[in-house]
Amino acid sequence: MKKFFMMMCALMILLTGCGEVKEVQADVLPPDPIEEKLNSMTLEEKVGQMVMVGVYGKELNDDIIYSLNNFHFGGVIFFDRNLESVAQSKKFANDIEAAANQKVPLFFALDEEGGRVARGRDFLEVAPSQESIGQSGDPVNATYWAKHNATILKSIGVNINFAPVADVGSRDTRSFGDDPQLVAQFVEAAAQGYEAENFLYTLKHFPGIGKSKIDPHKEVSSVEDSKAILDAEDLPPFKRIISGHDNSRFMIMVGHLRYDALDPVNSASLSPAVMTGLLRNELGFSGVVITDDLEMGAIKNHTDLASLGVQMILAGGDIALVCHNYESQQIVYHSILAAVQRGEISEQRINESVRRILRMKAHL
Repeated sequence: MKKFFMMMCALMILLTGCGEVKEVQADVLPPDPIEEKLNSMTLEEKVGQMVMVGVYGKELNDDIIYSLNNFHFGGVIFFDRNLESVAQSKKFANDIEAAANQKVPLFFALDEEGGRVARGRDFLEVAPSQESIGQSGDPVNATYWAKHNATILKSIGVNINFAPVADVGSRDTRSFGDDPQLVAQFVEAAAQGYEAENFLYTLKHFPGIGKSKIDPHKEVSSVEDSKAILDAEDLPPFKRIISGHDNSRFMIMVGHLRYDALDPVNSASLSPAVMTGLLRNELGFSGVVITDDLEMGAIKNHTDLASLGVQMILAGGDIALVCHNYESQQIVYHSILAAVQRGEISEQRINESVRRILRMKAHL
């Protein structure tokens, strides 16, 4: 027995190396670059990431520099008022990026749907309307024109398109059609086109504004259909992309209609039932949620501007879009910041949104 014990001791010494028992090291995970970036940002910088703004002029000016340096806005949307040529647009975007001097890239967005909703048509080849693409009957056309849009937008410094329109049955040529499954098929094809070009895109206007009776730029409209009808007729295009694609590669833009079956009080862009209950929890969307322009009549006519950004965040949104008025942009920013400072919104909630934004910007 003694001999056996001594043999076992000798074996253990050989296995452990010179009689020292080596401690087993647990695998050390590399640092998460998203968390490192998030932790390096001030509260003011985080809040700025949650506001996207429009600017005026076709070259860098003092107003733009002041806005970006004082409010840290995370994105800019261009309109025809900003675009003159490929070279000018590209230089403008580059100059804004340099002047912003931020820790992460800016989003540069455009509404380049095709048809009547397209920018820079004086010097860019505009895609056909989504309605005409849908009428072709071949989803390959949606893929082709999505690739085309990605290519022309890259050439002018834009890195995300506010398209494709995923609404079913809009009456202004902006929808692929009236059939939910056809629209879902064509939106899927468009998504594949943008992703083939490694270009960010946006599905709009959740949960679908095809049934709107009033232009939301002017006033609010209510959709009175049941949840079952919304599920069957409006949500299929959104469901298909959410379930089948990397959610960090596209935004979902939430519209300003009211949906009585979901929330009879709040517009979708301010509704916890729509943005958290339906979009996040039921459909499982984990990407960036952006509002339609908060200066539209459907929303600003009924809600105090200073509370819009706060309500949007509490409802589950990530980015407030404020397209036209510098003062409005600053009010939205300051109201969000003040809400965090007084404890109405937790910094943890801000971090949730900024994480999603940073994940998307990682593709840039």
